[in-house]
Amino acid sequence: MAEAAKSLPAENGVDFEFSRRGFIATWPEQIIRQANGKPSFDLSGNDFIEGPAPDTVNPALWRQNRVLRAEGLFRLAPGLYQVRNFDNSNVTFIETPKGWIVIDPLTVEEVAKAAFDLLKKHVADKPVLAVIYTHGHTDHFAGATGIIDPRDVAAGRVQVIAPKGFVEEVVSEWMLAGTAMGRRAFYQFGYFLPRGPQGHAGMGMGTAIAAGKQGFIPPTVEIERTGQTVTVDGVELVFQMTPGAEAPTEFNLWIPSLKALCLAETATSTLHNVQTLRGAKVRDAKAWADYLTEALRLWGSQAELSFGSHHWPRFGTAAVVQHVAHQRDAYKFIHDQAVRRMNLGQTPTEIAEGLKLPKALRNDWSVREYYGTVSHNAKAVYDRYMGWYDGVPANLNPLPPVEKAKRMVSAIGGVAALHKQAEAAFAAGDYRWSAELANYGVFADPQDRAARTLLADSYEQLGYQAESGIWRNIYLTGARELRQGRPDGFTEGGSSYLMMATPLGSFLDLLATTLVPERAGETRLGFNLVDSISGDRFAVTLGNSVLVSEKGQSLPGAPTLTGPKPVLLGILFRQVPLDRMAAAGQVTVVGDPAPIQELLPMLEQPRLDFNIIEP
Repeated sequence: MAEAAKSLPAENGVDFEFSRRGFIATWPEQIIRQANGKPSFDLSGNDFIEGPAPDTVNPALWRQNRVLRAEGLFRLAPGLYQVRNFDNSNVTFIETPKGWIVIDPLTVEEVAKAAFDLLKKHVADKPVLAVIYTHGHTDHFAGATGIIDPRDVAAGRVQVIAPKGFVEEVVSEWMLAGTAMGRRAFYQFGYFLPRGPQGHAGMGMGTAIAAGKQGFIPPTVEIERTGQTVTVDGVELVFQMTPGAEAPTEFNLWIPSLKALCLAETATSTLHNVQTLRGAKVRDAKAWADYLTEALRLWGSQAELSFGSHHWPRFGTAAVVQHVAHQRDAYKFIHDQAVRRMNLGQTPTEIAEGLKLPKALRNDWSVREYYGTVSHNAKAVYDRYMGWYDGVPANLNPLPPVEKAKRMVSAIGGVAALHKQAEAAFAAGDYRWSAELANYGVFADPQDRAARTLLADSYEQLGYQAESGIWRNIYLTGARELRQGRPDGFTEGGSSYLMMATPLGSFLDLLATTLVPERAGETRLGFNLVDSISGDRFAVTLGNSVLVSEKGQSLPGAPTLTGPKPVLLGILFRQVPLDRMAAAGQVTVVGDPAPIQELLPMLEQPRLDFNIIEP
């Protein structure tokens, strides 16, 4: 770690001061608990981060977590408060004469309620008048039901404000690719790693993710354009749309009365992800930079403080402007230089290997690689423009991993020769190469204990060296699974709290992706579905091993299954039998249900525990 320490910027203490300024109080206990007594968030989980960085944690990541240890309720300005480090994200409160405006109410109810209880105790016990979701990632909206009652929203007593398309993007985020994203999220966020200097040492964006009950309250007000304003109890809010940056639909907001700029997640205290490693659509780095330029033009000269949905605020116009400008420059540099190198013929790997931020940006703590990295962000820029193929003919139709691994082991001279070369690379500290060699050994033979040990040890060292918290978590989770196997505690299925907000048609799209062609064969069938709650009707047909659903259509003479969406989904996803639901009067079937019954065994539900570190 000595070399990594030499590359660090000079420490001026400003981040530590900003992160602690305005402290009022924290939660009186070390653990915020769920109703069942289990921990929702352990405030003492990062107590081990004291003093100099150990050899097992990159010193830059260690420093980031030392700053993030500041927890509790903070006063940013008169009438502006924030609770930090009760979750991976922050919740912000704007005081109005009669109540509170809440920005991004965290991941789960328990920590959101604790944050609001702390505010009411130490500042003012007033009702919530409005909740703002800056974007559709779970840690920015799913705790809302811990602060507000859906009945108050329905009665018009509470506004819920979000960017246009919020519900659609929330649903699409978890629907089709939710299982794959979920499994990879276990790696990215290090869910099963013990917290400590040899395990989970934060994620760069925050220290940990809260556990507990999630809810969903759809927005009642949608923001559609930059410059649009909403006034809540005399407090004016001015919005800047930033779609395609950190999230498909997102906004920043300006609070004129406070001269405060909320940057949501477009400017944080780390380099962010242009493509998140858990999996998501590639973000637009150029647009991201352009939005930050626009924010500076609109409000930079007026802003006396800035704050976001993660990390700590900036105080003073100079600090705000430099922070936003450097964040902007980092994304634009990565975009422009990745495109320049792409147009010179470099492949994604070559671009990532040779690209570094300019010295002035490397010396700014706020654009260090605690979360996103220049390496994987540059590859994401390439992918956005060029796709997966790097232009090298040998990579157009490569062998699949297992076959390639077996041939590589043979080409190297056999298993013993592979072990020898991997051991030599590991001894030399060349952990990237020892990992690549040992990975061939594991994929050629998952029972090769020597290869598994070498691969786990290599991943561990790569994790210890990584400045990025999520790179560290991915490597250390891989090492853990190689040594201990997959952990218990996987939860199948998607986000059930979003079920009612998700159209039946979206579930039918997901159902189509579970069809196994070998089971379907040449079968042709059809039936109708009717959601008795919404009235939505679908014609469903199977042919050529393709399941097609058409909204608003009916198949004459085909059976029709009618019932509420949750029950229909339970039947189609084989959680409850059709016959039992019909007998109980939960659904009705007009016609012969045989086509529906024939389809169900052709479907295979994805599992959240699929292999990653071995075939």
